Amino acid sequence: MGLAIIAVIIGLAILVWSADTFIDGATSLAVRFNMPSFLIGVIILGIGTSAPELVVSALAALSGSPDIALGNAYGSNIINITLVLGMTALISPIIIRSDVIRYDLMLLIAVTALAAIQLHDGNLSLMDGIVLIMALVSVLLIQIFLSLRSNKDKVELPEELAAKQEVNVLKSFGALILGLSLLIASSRAIVWGAVELATLWGMSELLIGLTIVAIGTSLPELVASVAAARRGEHDMALGNVIGSNLFNTLGVVGVAAIIKPIQNIDPQIVSRDMLVVGLVTVLLFILAIIAFRRQGEMKHGSGVVLILTFIFYSVWLAKSAI
Repeated sequence: MGLAIIAVIIGLAILVWSADTFIDGATSLAVRFNMPSFLIGVIILGIGTSAPELVVSALAALSGSPDIALGNAYGSNIINITLVLGMTALISPIIIRSDVIRYDLMLLIAVTALAAIQLHDGNLSLMDGIVLIMALVSVLLIQIFLSLRSNKDKVELPEELAAKQEVNVLKSFGALILGLSLLIASSRAIVWGAVELATLWGMSELLIGLTIVAIGTSLPELVASVAAARRGEHDMALGNVIGSNLFNTLGVVGVAAIIKPIQNIDPQIVSRDMLVVGLVTVLLFILAIIAFRRQGEMKHGSGVVLILTFIFYSVWLAKSAI
């Protein structure tokens, strides 16, 4: 048991560091080529910070642990909205733009509905996985088009990001490769340790995926969003969460289903976890509308609501484990 705990702890520590290295290299390249702020959040940070979820879920599917794969993806979505955005709103107000409500959040709701429909029969087939990946490609193209068309995304870069423009391109690519390599290695350790702990402690793999693994793989999103909010990049912070959840729902689950179609999905994923994913997504949409109609900012009150929602869900999970 001791070795499994060490594998999870060290794996998570390396995971966070490697994700930060990966994101730093990706952001440097993105800023160097003058990508819009929100687009950096959605595409670079959103997908970059979801790399741990993708690798962990893919390896979990390969090792015959589909509950960890799905629990990791959907648990991360819940944590991203409730804990990550909640903490971010407490630190710094999140600016809400009308096009984010009309397009990005509506797109996230539609994607969540698609995932719920696919899970309804308790199985995820190869075709379901292909549909999710095709939807991901479509979503990314839509996001790129909307962000490039909007002049509102083009803001002055803070000093930290402006300085990245001077970073050598080869060095940035090196950071990408190093970060990705360590992501894979640390994710393997986390999956192995999580499965061992689930067996030793008598916990279900789903619960392990929803808690230890999901929180661990969501740390990059938390770090990236808080850092973006503190330096005034509100578009990047919100775009990070939206992009990450889109990628988790479509890319992470899609890849897991393609690698190994998932049969006999745990009913709690549909009745509890997917339900919560849908509810917190709608909650974010409502809070965004309220914030936009008031002062255009999601402030401390919204952050408190989101964090309380995270606590409620955690208690629900704890009771389910008893």
